Amino acid sequence: STQVETILKEFAEVKTVFCKTGRPEIANDLMGVQQTDVWVMLKPVHQWPRARSRQDLVQEMRAALDRVPGATFAFTQPIEMRVDELVAGVKANVAVLLYGDDMKLLNEKAKEIERVLKNVEGAVDVRAANQANIPTVTIRARPEQLARYGIDAQAVLDTVSAAGGHEVGVVFEGRAHYPIIVRFPRSWREDQRRLEQLPVQVRGAGLIPLGELADVELEETPPSVDHEAGRRRTVVQCNVVGRGVASFVAEAQQVIHREVPLPTGFHLRWGGDFENLVSAATRLAIITPVVLLIILLLLYTSLRSAGLTALIFVAVPVAASGGVIALALRGMPFSISAGVGFIALFGVAVLNGLVWVSGAEHLRALGISPQAAAEETALTRLRPVLMTALVASFGFLPMAISTTAGAEIQRPLATVVIGGLITSTLLTLLVVPAVYAWFAPRVSTEAMAAEE
Repeated sequence: STQVETILKEFAEVKTVFCKTGRPEIANDLMGVQQTDVWVMLKPVHQWPRARSRQDLVQEMRAALDRVPGATFAFTQPIEMRVDELVAGVKANVAVLLYGDDMKLLNEKAKEIERVLKNVEGAVDVRAANQANIPTVTIRARPEQLARYGIDAQAVLDTVSAAGGHEVGVVFEGRAHYPIIVRFPRSWREDQRRLEQLPVQVRGAGLIPLGELADVELEETPPSVDHEAGRRRTVVQCNVVGRGVASFVAEAQQVIHREVPLPTGFHLRWGGDFENLVSAATRLAIITPVVLLIILLLLYTSLRSAGLTALIFVAVPVAASGGVIALALRGMPFSISAGVGFIALFGVAVLNGLVWVSGAEHLRALGISPQAAAEETALTRLRPVLMTALVASFGFLPMAISTTAGAEIQRPLATVVIGGLITSTLLTLLVVPAVYAWFAPRVSTEAMAAEE
């Protein structure tokens, strides 16, 4: 941790760095005792010596941390990390969850998946859950020997626990209290022969060496064994940079299916932010048609004309195309925040069209021809339409150029709204006046209402 802090403090953009190792007492923290959170506090952007994005800074930090041996790193943000932990159980954009019963095969396949994912475009911070096995002393009681001496396995377990450490008291220092642990020295705990000589108290037989009652073996075992739904699992996780998570997962699924064959009884599941993206996209696929249908109904009930409703509703696909173009120009992938921006954009775009068409229909109610009404409305409704579009655009502009915390959520939403308003406003001011006469009913809607 000290080495990591020293390396990161070399960056002029860093204000302070501190590390937290282990896990707290709260049950929703997924950290293991071998993991460390490195908190990097940055200076305000205007104090950075060079003008660059936060992603560029992260890339340089990632390259610098390669000097730290025996450690892997993943970059995230505090709130994002906590949400990922609570919802998906991992701290990354994408997680490949591999289920199986054989721990050795699980680790081997996880390493293969890790190797394949590193070659997929956009993958960074790729790492498997278990990087290496650790030496472990395994003690297995022999039932036939226990039956021979007439004792149960609890006596063996008590001896083993005493070797590892047994609490005999507590020391109080004010409100803080610390347990007093008595255990054998490290040289005994790591020596197989000495462990076999540990005396086990047997009623009626005195002291019997542990080696007579159990098999003591030195093995290489995984540092942790995770379970889900009653099955063993391991995780390979990575972050995605420079492309959409959905397209990345689609490509990664094809590559892994082709290059990493799974044994019988093993299966994969994809999680992380991708899991949230899929569920949110499903909800958007339901909500968006409902919103568009409501807009159509409101337009028709306001104008009582299918032609005028269609004329205004043309602004929806035109606005959507502007939002897509804006995202492409800024190199942003489609995200859920962008999807929310499209829904907000549709409402503003339709409002502009309604403002223009209602003005033209008001003139037609006075007996003016459709062509003359279109020309007059193009002049009189120029300021209201521009005002509506500019107010929304300038209101979203700070979000579109934001670099502070939460900017990754704000920028796609604002970019979609601004880009879509540009195209929809051009449509309302230039195209709608030119084609209004084709869509206008023979009798104005207000005149029809007066006759009724």
